[in-house]
Amino acid sequence: MVLSNTSIFSLFFSIKTTIIALFFLLIFLSPSYCLYHHKHKSQDSTKGLLGEKKTRLGSIPPSCYNKCNQCHPCMAVQVPTTLSHHPVEPSRVKDMPMEYFDSSSPSIGADRHNNISSRNSLFFSPSIITFQRTPSSFTRKSLSISASSSSRALEALIFDCDGVILESEHLHRQAYNDAFSHFNVRCLSSSDDGSLNWSLEFYDVLQNQIGGGKPKMRWYFKEHGWPTSTIFPLEDDRDRAKLIDTLQDWKTERYKQIIKSGTVKPRPGVLRLMDEAKASGKMLAVCSAATKSSVILCLENLIGLDRFHGLDCFLAGDDVKEKKPDPSIYITAAKKLGVSESICLVVEDSVIGAATGAGMSCVITYTSSTADQDFKEAIAIYPDLSDVRFNDLESLLQDVVVMK
Repeated sequence: MVLSNTSIFSLFFSIKTTIIALFFLLIFLSPSYCLYHHKHKSQDSTKGLLGEKKTRLGSIPPSCYNKCNQCHPCMAVQVPTTLSHHPVEPSRVKDMPMEYFDSSSPSIGADRHNNISSRNSLFFSPSIITFQRTPSSFTRKSLSISASSSSRALEALIFDCDGVILESEHLHRQAYNDAFSHFNVRCLSSSDDGSLNWSLEFYDVLQNQIGGGKPKMRWYFKEHGWPTSTIFPLEDDRDRAKLIDTLQDWKTERYKQIIKSGTVKPRPGVLRLMDEAKASGKMLAVCSAATKSSVILCLENLIGLDRFHGLDCFLAGDDVKEKKPDPSIYITAAKKLGVSESICLVVEDSVIGAATGAGMSCVITYTSSTADQDFKEAIAIYPDLSDVRFNDLESLLQDVVVMK
């Protein structure tokens, strides 16, 4: 069959038209066109949605590098799938607090790469650390400091007794000298007539170097020679140990008589600070190197029975093998309280306290006999506790992390 020129032209035109139509149809149906068209069609609503969601949750997420890239679907970790009913203007984003993940947290960091599909749940994790956004950038160091501050919240306040709850040095010295006089204890090096009497100046030094009554006497007699007395002759180490036990028992009873006289009062601010700690739901303890019976007597008469029985922990020199400055008594207290030493704060009056040796922070409320000591390891030094509040101590313990 022979086609005319008109028929050939018509066939060619039809084929050309069909090809052009198919070309535009393919472009119209291509994925890139659909995404482009959908993106521009919903750009305004998507922009408002993302701005609203991110602002409502705190800020533009760190995964967006502090700007919105208009991703669809949104890849930001913090954006939930539900619609907010309380729009927030995008211009307010810069004034909102920022949320940061602590990648070193055991609850997040260990499983971070295994839980990408559940990122939205991470946003509500208690391990998230909140900062107020400032023009300066946050470094990893600042994040770790804040994390540590949270972990160093004060949970247990521990008081020494002698020198802290009461200014007792002169009372103990009086009781020792009364015991030496009662048993006619004589040391050739102590005085012209040999009678033993510890002076105020000497006892200030002694009680700040050696904790506990028996260790004090044992050290003194080893340095200055074992004494004679009306108790019994000293023939061996067993007699020497019995001498010290007898003197300490008599001294303790004499000290109790002085405390019961009603002339002794607690140091300023102690009772109020104890009450504030308990009112804050924190644990309260007393740790003393003195004998248990004398410490119990002091506490019952000076802080009252209710406060004494409300203590979460009470330890005396009888409860540990080693006396201060050995840190055993504070380490034992932390175990009994069930807390880490790092969240305990000790109130001491001298460097002998051994709190820092136990890994605990310490504040000093010095006395006239300890005022000249070097308290470089203390985080605060006070003449007394009259102007000190419990929330001040909480802030101090958290600030220790920043200083370190």
